[in-house]
Amino acid sequence: MSALVKVASAGLTRPRTPRRPDDWMLRQLPVQMLSHDFFVRFVSIFQELGSTLLEDADGVEHAVDLTIAPESSIAWLGSWIGVDKLDNSMPEALRRRIVATAARTLSTRGTVAGLTSFLELLSGSSAEVVEGGGIWRAGEVPDDTAWVRMRVARTGSLDEAAFVDMVRDEIPAHVTAELWVADRQVWNSEQDEEW
Repeated sequence: MSALVKVASAGLTRPRTPRRPDDWMLRQLPVQMLSHDFFVRFVSIFQELGSTLLEDADGVEHAVDLTIAPESSIAWLGSWIGVDKLDNSMPEALRRRIVATAARTLSTRGTVAGLTSFLELLSGSSAEVVEGGGIWRAGEVPDDTAWVRMRVARTGSLDEAAFVDMVRDEIPAHVTAELWVADRQVWNSEQDEEW
C-alpha cells in the first residue's frame, strides 16, 4: 500500500494556515488615518474581504493534495483521471483510496492486474480475474477472446448496485464481462441494456 493511500485512509485533519492579526490591513494605514472613524470602518470592509481571499490563497496548494483536500474536492480530483462514479454516500476514506489507487494504476486500467487491484480496493478482500486474452499461433486463435470473469468474496462497504456501477467503468467496452460475489453472479454485461 502506498504512503498516499495509508495517509488518505488515516482520517486526516487540515493543515494550519498562518494566522494574521484581525486588524492586519488597518495596521498598514498611516497613523493619522486611524484617528478618523470613517477610514477605519471603510478599510475594515476590505479587510474582511481580503482576509477571506488570503485564507483561501493560503490553502491553495492543498486543494489538489488528495491526502488533505477538502472532502468536496475528492470527486472533482477523481474526474481528472476518469473516476466519474464516486458517490458521496461512500465513506470518505474509501473515496480517497479509490482516487489515489486509480491515479497510481492508471497505466494498468482494464487489464487483469488493474481490475484485480481495483476489485481488491473496493471489496476489501482478494479478487480473482480470469480473461480470455492471450497469444496464439496463427490459425489457433479461439473464436471469442474478449471476455473477463471477476470474482470477489464481498462488496466491501458498498451496496451491490454501487459496487457493480464502479466495476462497470473499469471494463473495456469491447469485452463481455461477468461479476460474481461469492457464488452468485451479480452482473453480466450481455444482460445489461445500459452497458
